[in-house]
Amino acid sequence: MSAAARRRLITPRQSQFCARVILWAMMAATLAVLVFIVLFVVKRGLAHVSWEFLTGAPSLSGKAGGVLPMIVGTLAVTALGVALATPLGVGTAIYLTEYTREGRITKIIRFGAECLAGVPSIIFGLFGFVFFVLVLGFGWSILAGGLTLAFMILPTVIRTSEEAIKSVPPSYREVALSLGASKWESIVKVVLPSAMPGILTGVILGVGRSISETAAVIFTSGSSLSKVIPTSLFDGTRTLAVHFYQLAREGISADKAYATATVLVLAILIINVTAYAIMSRFMKRYR
Repeated sequence: MSAAARRRLITPRQSQFCARVILWAMMAATLAVLVFIVLFVVKRGLAHVSWEFLTGAPSLSGKAGGVLPMIVGTLAVTALGVALATPLGVGTAIYLTEYTREGRITKIIRFGAECLAGVPSIIFGLFGFVFFVLVLGFGWSILAGGLTLAFMILPTVIRTSEEAIKSVPPSYREVALSLGASKWESIVKVVLPSAMPGILTGVILGVGRSISETAAVIFTSGSSLSKVIPTSLFDGTRTLAVHFYQLAREGISADKAYATATVLVLAILIINVTAYAIMSRFMKRYR
């Protein structure tokens, strides 16, 4: 039987069914990996997570006590990094898509963003240590860690925001301009609300990477164990990821390490679910 005859034996409906089965299998495999990682960590750490663990300060080098200072430090460093990277990234994306034509400048900016996205996090940590900690004199602090994280997640915010803005149909802009709106008004009131899901996706990715980052913050925010909740941007702090790394690497307490990892994983899941819920509500209201 010739190849053409064999191809005729497969109907379009059968090929569509095969493609759907393969895609569903890929999706199920990806979801299975996520579920396995979450269950693996949570199963070993959830039994050691208690109210005292969440609200207490560490003691005995982290072998006892809780992780409240690390939770506050993680939220502070992450919030500062995202707050700095989001306006810079979205503003750069608006400039690239709305205020420039394709040329040498835009190619250089995109190439720089792509190169920045490929830099290992340890390099960001060393840069932050030399520039923010030593040269600018911020010391090991939330400010130095937040600035380093902002540089690290900036390429992600730029690229996702740029693609989201590009996906808005040109007719939206044309209608807004024909009704008398200025270019900036059309961007703020028409383009950005339509592109908001994609922009928020980039921000959520930045939040997840910031919370789970270790190498970049261990050189900038510090790694010393503190029993006091940080109250200033110039206070040093140990994040949850660094705390888990120290407990696991030094073999201080496997139970506390898994408990810290559980808190970290659940925090990322809660933030992602909350962000997507807010995004869905926003899009329903906008539509």
